[in-house]
Amino acid sequence: MTASLSVTQPDAVAAASAIEKRPLERYVAPAKPSLVGLSRAALAEALGTAGVPERQRRMRVQQIWHWLYVRGAQDFDAMTTLSKELRTALAERFTLARPEIAAEQISVDGTRKWLIRLPGELADRPHEVECVYIPETDRGTLCISSQVGCTLNCTFCHTGTQRLVRNLTAGEIVGQVVLARDRLEDWRTAPTGTEPEKRLVSNVVMMGMGEPLYNFEAVRDGLNVVADGEGLSISKRRITLSTSGVVPNIARAGDEIGVMLAVSLHAVTDELRNHLVPLNRKYPLRDLLDACRHYPGLSNARRITFEYVMLKGINDSLTEARALVRLVKGIPAKINLIPFNPWPGSKYECSDWEQIEKFSEIVFDAGYASPVRTPRGRDILAACGQLKSASEKISARERLALRAMAMTD
Repeated sequence: MTASLSVTQPDAVAAASAIEKRPLERYVAPAKPSLVGLSRAALAEALGTAGVPERQRRMRVQQIWHWLYVRGAQDFDAMTTLSKELRTALAERFTLARPEIAAEQISVDGTRKWLIRLPGELADRPHEVECVYIPETDRGTLCISSQVGCTLNCTFCHTGTQRLVRNLTAGEIVGQVVLARDRLEDWRTAPTGTEPEKRLVSNVVMMGMGEPLYNFEAVRDGLNVVADGEGLSISKRRITLSTSGVVPNIARAGDEIGVMLAVSLHAVTDELRNHLVPLNRKYPLRDLLDACRHYPGLSNARRITFEYVMLKGINDSLTEARALVRLVKGIPAKINLIPFNPWPGSKYECSDWEQIEKFSEIVFDAGYASPVRTPRGRDILAACGQLKSASEKISARERLALRAMAMTD
């Protein structure tokens, strides 16, 4: 039996603000922009401002692309296939800046959470996001953010309690992957074809801070750089974008990005989902599921993942398990059951393990894979739904100490 939730009817203005927040700030580009995250076309244009003749730009773009995304170059002097004159001209106009680690926490299970400071921000009010690396025996998954804060107000999610400061740029999205490879020393050092294929960062999930489909263009451009086969080369089959259900941009994501799609579902009725995921008031279940059924490229080999957080007494009844199966009928999918990860001030509890197993069995018997996500990094608030820059509470002295440790490890 689902527990009842007391929800009052707000007025129109309050209702709108309860669904979506507006950015408090806009991105201000630094005087010397970074080349990290530019598309090939934008990089060619930047080379033109540095005096590179048009007939040479394609070759120079290819060279710089290799240095940035295969070798992990952090300064222009490392790009030895470029002339000294060109390296000087580039250094006068651009940087290779990526985000920097402001603090690092390492879980008992090996999960790493980085509070990363975005380049080019004012020292008195830097913009920071969280990024999580999850090592596993067969892969290494990097969870990256798309916004400083979050547009939405999902009631079970710690990130949703933050203000929305601003959207990230494509460069800042790519920069998180570049930073992870820097920190993990995951760049290619041997000639192509002579090193093992296994990489420490093999998968990327856009499940960090923010709603990716409310920052569509930057997410699209950033993930297309991440997936480029001559650079970071993370297959689109190994990149997953998670959305709470921004219906108008779901088809665009399939057409223009082409990565795997995950949908934060969490309820089988509009009444409950309106409370858990207030965006449902704008895009109800019927519209969301219809968009999923028509997701470009959807097939048994390219299934949608429906994420379902298990909340004790709220959405975990066996009746709801059967309703969930009916709801997604006909959609090639797997249903990812997520034990609720507690955070300070949360009013929810995680479902009992026995109840999660019974729920999973019903979904599995209906023909859907229903893995129960193993919580990772709970002790450092790095698990699903916990990201909120808990590091905001770290004192300046503690942050400096953590940063020093990160740089010397």
